[in-house]
Amino acid sequence: MAVTYGIDFPFRDSLQGDYLKMTLTPEREVRGNLIHLLLTKRGSRYFLPDFGTRLYQYIFDQNDMVTFNLIEEEIRDSVKKYIPNLDITKLDVMSAEDDPDQTRTFNQDEDERLFRVSDNTTKPYTAVVKIEYTVNNGAFSSSDFIILNI
Repeated sequence: MAVTYGIDFPFRDSLQGDYLKMTLTPEREVRGNLIHLLLTKRGSRYFLPDFGTRLYQYIFDQNDMVTFNLIEEEIRDSVKKYIPNLDITKLDVMSAEDDPDQTRTFNQDEDERLFRVSDNTTKPYTAVVKIEYTVNNGAFSSSDFIILNI
């Protein structure tokens, strides 16, 4: 049996006979923990009420710099508190219309780092959050990124 580190996020059925798909590398575990932290609504966890973020509060707010700065601050504060070995190297929050990568379309089957994909009709109302990060585990470090559409 392979060494596993934890439950992969988002939850999926396991093909190896486990109930849920498990992470097989520490890098996948940290990425799963980051996505879990960002997509958990603050106040929804028993015994840990300030775990998560308030990103869902910003869904119907204006797509302007004030909202984008609040989203960035929320992400940085939550990551600093709950994933201290993760260093955010670059965090961009922008309107989906201003996204330079908008010509390239992804879907979740192509790249598991992309969540909540919007279509062309909702682009004026969608904020894109791109997070590039480095995980420092003592002597070793690894880098990755995720993209969230809010």
